[in-house]
Parts: sequence; structure tokens; C-alpha cells
Amino acid sequence: MLDSAARKLIDPPLNAIGASLAARGMTADGVTLIGLGMGLMAAVLIMVGWTWAALVLLLASRIADGLDGAVARATRKTDFGGYLDIACDFLFYGAIPFAFVVMDPETNAVAGAYLLTSFYFNGTSFLGYAILAEKRGIETSAQGVKSLYYSNGLLEGTETIVFFVLLCLFPASFATLAWIFGTLCFATATLRLIAARRVFTTKED
Repeated sequence: MLDSAARKLIDPPLNAIGASLAARGMTADGVTLIGLGMGLMAAVLIMVGWTWAALVLLLASRIADGLDGAVARATRKTDFGGYLDIACDFLFYGAIPFAFVVMDPETNAVAGAYLLTSFYFNGTSFLGYAILAEKRGIETSAQGVKSLYYSNGLLEGTETIVFFVLLCLFPASFATLAWIFGTLCFATATLRLIAARRVFTTKED
């Protein structure tokens, strides 16, 4: 819901930094993998209870996630780069809730399982929509220039990052926050299915 507004603010500085990195020989795939590495390290820190330290790496990983696209735009976009980016994103999104479960399984396990189930459903609705949109030649740049179609919804990348920040700031509230966010993820996926039925049940030209 907030991604399109956020892109207008962050794209200009990201594009400038991305162009500078590209001029120094950095590749988009390299930035993607660095971002994933920092995100997974953040998850490890969460597992041992160092949530404030994890927050720093978590935010750095998301900056890298924005920079990889900027580097690609300054050099050359590839289908594999887009594929690698989304695969790393999904691994990161699953690793953070898992880390909170490991940190306190007795308190967080059920809520964490619910949250990950909602991520699974929401991610499937997102990727399935992207496949059919590509098939029909439907395009959008509302969430920025991407390698695949990004359908909007109640919860997008910006909201998820804010949610993860809240988890790191208030780890004792993980279960409560996970139940709320998971429910909103289910709502997002359901609304996307309804939209897909409206868009994709019409005859193709």
C-alpha cells in the first residue's frame, strides 16, 4: 500500500548511489547477495537475542535490496537478476520470523507458524499474479521498475520492513504483532485473488 509513495522518495538517491557503484564495477547480482548475507546475519543475531544489533543489519540489507535494482538500471537488467532478487527476498522474509521462533520457541512458535503460513499464501498469490500479468502483457511501474509485475495490496515491501523493525524494537511483542500482521497478509492475498478473478477471467485479446 505504501510502496508507490516510498519509491518516489527513495528512488532518486538510490539511483544516484547505484550509478556510482556500477561505475566502480559492482554488479547488481553482487549487491543482491550482499543484501541477503546481511539479512541472514540479522536473523542469526535475532536468534541469540541481539535484536538491536540485528536491526542495523536488517536495515542495511533492505538498502542493498533497493540498490541492486539501481545498479541494474545503470548497467544492464537481466531476467536472472530479477529472479535472484525475488528468491533472496523471500528467503529473507522467511528467515526473520523463523529467527524469532528460535529465539523463544515456547512463546513464539505458534504465532510464527501462523505468520509464515500467511507469507506462503501471500507470496504465492503475488507470484501467480505476476506470471499471468506477464502472459497478458500487463505492466506497471507503480512500485518501481521491476523484472516482474508487482501487484499492490494492503501489505507490500514497505509495510513488511516496518513490521520487522517493530519486531526488533519490541521482541517481547512478537506473538501479538505476528498474529496481527499474519491476518493482514491473509487479507492481502484474498483481495489479490479477488482482483485476479476480475482481471484474468476475461477473454484474452
